[in-house]
Amino acid sequence: QVQLVESGGGLVQAGGSLRLSCAASGSIVSIDFMGWYRQAPGKQRELVAGITSVGFTNYADSVKGRFTISRGNAKNRVYLQMNDLKSEDTAVYYCNANAVPALQSPSLVYWGQGTQVTVSS
Repeated sequence: QVQLVESGGGLVQAGGSLRLSCAASGSIVSIDFMGWYRQAPGKQRELVAGITSVGFTNYADSVKGRFTISRGNAKNRVYLQMNDLKSEDTAVYYCNANAVPALQSPSLVYWGQGTQVTVSS
């Protein structure tokens, strides 16, 4: 099994910054993709940013130019630097990974427990 543990959420004023971290551990052969999703009350979970094993990134239009996703040197960590935060960024942020847990296993989807980000206006 693969476990994802997030950290770095909290309360911040509009215009401020936060950095989210996610560490993957457990039985991991490879990680193909890591990303951050968010879910605000009453809304569907949406992709915020993602990064592939070779470093390709993609972002939701609403965060382009403000958020930056990156992976650690060990490739089992992913970070989300969030700048110029807005009230509409308030949500629970979830770490996501597409990982191969064992040889000859398909890639499976894993989720962290979520971390709350609240932006006050």
